[in-house]
Amino acid sequence: IFINQDKYVAEILKKFRLTKGKSASTPIDTEKPLLKDPNGEDVDVHIYRSMIGSIMYLTSSRPDIMFAVCECFQVTPKISHLHAVKKIFRYLKGKPNLGLWYLKDSPFDLVAYSDSDYAGASLDIKSTIRGCQFLGSRLISWQCKKQTVVATSSTETEYVAGASCCVEVLWI
Repeated sequence: IFINQDKYVAEILKKFRLTKGKSASTPIDTEKPLLKDPNGEDVDVHIYRSMIGSIMYLTSSRPDIMFAVCECFQVTPKISHLHAVKKIFRYLKGKPNLGLWYLKDSPFDLVAYSDSDYAGASLDIKSTIRGCQFLGSRLISWQCKKQTVVATSSTETEYVAGASCCVEVLWI
């Protein structure tokens, strides 16, 4: 079974008038991390949130864009945040057919992985945790979120990430 949303990608590119222009090879700019940008020019909150919502819906079949989604700047988005969201759309334009492929004959072993960065967020030094769960070779669940507390060590950060991953496994 192959699950993708190429028609939805085309639909949202058309909806936000982003069908023209170059595509991007990656969904996020690793050289310039997103910051609050208090002096930046404001953008329309409703359009920005609509774009984020469209991308969030797409993450159900596109885990490759999960980390890049800029949902933490929804209160006062600036032009720099809008450019980051548009880069995700340019990436989707270049790779609209990616999705999840579930093989028929793979084993049913539940395997989970977690990872985190220690104080990786430049705004508040909180860590970002990531996790993914596989049933055999099939990706069935994934997460990427900022921790709610500031960790005092990398060990604590990894422990919180592992606990979050275990919570997801117990839910499955």
